[in-house]
Amino acid sequence: MKSRIRRRTLVALAALLLAAPLAPAAQAVETDAHVEGTLPSGATYVMDKPESWNGTVLLFSHGYTPLGVPNPARNAPDDATKSALLKEGYALIGSSYASNGWAVSEAVPDQLATLDTFTARFGPARHTIAWGASYGGLVTSMIAERHPDRISGSLSLCGLLQGGVANWNSTLDPVFALKTLLAPGADISLTDLGSQAAAAEAADTLAGAVAGAQSAASGRARIALAAALHNIPGWNDPSQTRPGPTDWDAQQANQFQAVMGLVKFPAFSWRQEAESRVRGNMSWNTGVDYSAMLHRSPLYKEVSELYAKAGLSLSKDLATLNRAPRIAADTKAVDRMALTSSFTGRPAKPQLTVHTTGDGLIPVQSASAYRRAVTAAGATPLLRQAFVENAGHCTFSTGEGVAALHTLETRITTGHWQGTDPATLNARATEADPSGPARYVSYQPAQYPRPYDLSHPADRYRP
Repeated sequence: MKSRIRRRTLVALAALLLAAPLAPAAQAVETDAHVEGTLPSGATYVMDKPESWNGTVLLFSHGYTPLGVPNPARNAPDDATKSALLKEGYALIGSSYASNGWAVSEAVPDQLATLDTFTARFGPARHTIAWGASYGGLVTSMIAERHPDRISGSLSLCGLLQGGVANWNSTLDPVFALKTLLAPGADISLTDLGSQAAAAEAADTLAGAVAGAQSAASGRARIALAAALHNIPGWNDPSQTRPGPTDWDAQQANQFQAVMGLVKFPAFSWRQEAESRVRGNMSWNTGVDYSAMLHRSPLYKEVSELYAKAGLSLSKDLATLNRAPRIAADTKAVDRMALTSSFTGRPAKPQLTVHTTGDGLIPVQSASAYRRAVTAAGATPLLRQAFVENAGHCTFSTGEGVAALHTLETRITTGHWQGTDPATLNARATEADPSGPARYVSYQPAQYPRPYDLSHPADRYRP
């Protein structure tokens, strides 16, 4: 009798359990997650993991943040791209870096620590793609070359792919020309800037000379020459009207705007901060033939036409530049900059780079500098480069950026590059964002004016 009662009781309990809704286990509940925090270095991080995570995490490296400017953690180049990628199921992560300025030595470990934090919280990703914009493209490529085991592939958008030493050399060349030709008697230090105050004073003095020269035909021709040494294009801002191919005056007017920006920020203030990190001057122009450099520039025709219109002798000005006292670098400072910020050309995992053709801050020729390094290292099968026809720095549409990520991810998953041609990239861009432009084009950038990488021993500075 007791056995029959016990049996009936068990049957009743089983029926109740089957009829009752089961409470889900806490770890099985998946929701959108937004996480912010601080790394041991003091850098902050931000993470967004959508409820339907597709298994791929995108590690975003942000661009250069000057001293005194807020430096929040960022995990996407803009809100529109962030929204589009989250809808597609990507997890997005990124850090602020522990300090502003030329913080490559801090940025790389902070980004990897952010990836570790994500993995500890949410588990390992199926694929990890490192991507970044502008200076963040340099950080991304450093991760790709020096920590390839941590990622599946990398994407550099408008990246500073010439590397640190080449960047600061090519920043020196235009201001050296401006000072020599427009302000020869002015006391303007171009390197070894001891403080931000000294940098600001030098920038203001040279900017005044450039602004005054713009009002005369001779000054405009010389500003165009300086722009050509940095390969600043004649259409470099989306707000500018695009000049005709022989509208030299309009091209120069657009270059003037970019040259003034170069003088006010990178050439002095940003240089001083970078010099303080490597404890000396990492730039030189000893042995540089400015006549040969100008003749290699795609802007040579514009410069020669403006000189002729102004009644100036271009050959005489180039001779003046080549005779002017040169600037030597601090060898140890060059080595320190190369250690953290110059490329080997060995990414070890698939890498895609994308650049606008009308970039005045990091000219499109930076793509040539990186290809040079990769070619010398024998890694060209891993690299593909694409170009967007637009003016400005990092002025990609949402669709163009997403298309680049999809193209890289296809290479990662299939083991083969597919659809890197402009037509396929544009189709992918339109699919990702039908309302935005799709402007990928076939393009071959000119060579970088003064490349420097670790795959070419001849690039090494020799005082």
